[in-house]
Amino acid sequence: MPEPLDPDMFTHCPPVAAPIRIGDKWTAKLIRCLEQGPRRFTELQRPLRGITPKVLTASLRAMERDGLLTRTAYDEIPPRVEYELTDLGRSLLEPMNAGCEWSRRHLPELIHARTTWHGLS
Repeated sequence: MPEPLDPDMFTHCPPVAAPIRIGDKWTAKLIRCLEQGPRRFTELQRPLRGITPKVLTASLRAMERDGLLTRTAYDEIPPRVEYELTDLGRSLLEPMNAGCEWSRRHLPELIHARTTWHGLS
């Protein structure tokens, strides 16, 4: 079993929309949460501050539909469900790492462009 998720793992992320998005708002963060192995729903909620159970469920279902993760329900009392990245989901880690590195190098330029943009005239 992987180490517990750090509830502050996304604290140092800049408070701007990601320049490179995969899926919906939460998909990349969920991939990061699942990077070290399977996780339960409540484990995933901890570092994803601001996500509602309804949105987390919808995001997980969309990722399962897209083949990025598997959902395994165990016949236990109480019921246990785990989510785990598929090979397809894991294949996104490398481009995500490249996107993070690009963001680290260019975030000030990106923020400047966003704050000075005047939109359509």
